[in-house]
Amino acid sequence: MPPQESLLDAPQARRLPVTVSITRRVDSTRLPDVTRWVQSGVNIANTYEGFLGSGWVRAAHDSDEWHMLYRFADDAALDAWEGSEDRAAWLFEGRELVELSRVERRTGIEGWFDQPQHQTQGADAQDAPDRLAPTSPPRWKQAVTIWLGFFPLSLLFTFLVTTFVPFWHQLWLPATVLITTLCLTPTMTYLLLPLVTRILHPWLQRPRR
Repeated sequence: MPPQESLLDAPQARRLPVTVSITRRVDSTRLPDVTRWVQSGVNIANTYEGFLGSGWVRAAHDSDEWHMLYRFADDAALDAWEGSEDRAAWLFEGRELVELSRVERRTGIEGWFDQPQHQTQGADAQDAPDRLAPTSPPRWKQAVTIWLGFFPLSLLFTFLVTTFVPFWHQLWLPATVLITTLCLTPTMTYLLLPLVTRILHPWLQRPRR
């Protein structure tokens, strides 16, 4: 487990909550063992700095597919957990109980806006899958957030290319669009949107009336 101060001193750009979604197929003949194994993993993760909560739901009453979520305060905290010996030993213990089928770390646009509504665990999660689902800000707030990042970036890019690239207007239109999107998309994804959503986080996550 890393020293506490190493997480507190992490760059602000990385101190954004990270949600991991995992789909596992379980041995339906050993559900009590699976439940105990999953809960033991939650108990271990709860001892790690930055752990925000977790939960799981079954796809249906007779399904062997379980959907699990866990959330950490930032990438550094998540990496510390995922690279720990405790987690490796826990996964080894469950090797005969579950089979991993899909893992998704929410770092795209869905990760910028979502926020788990509740921390639901165990049997309660099986009866209330909607409580485990992430809740997002209204669409209009998401649109405003994206626009606040895209407008100044697009304006700056247009100014630069029209000022310093004399032949820009002579290029084939699909070529200018291709160059523009190739430049702006990664800039929006990795720089501006994380910055804007971090600044607007209190407004984005303000409870709906």
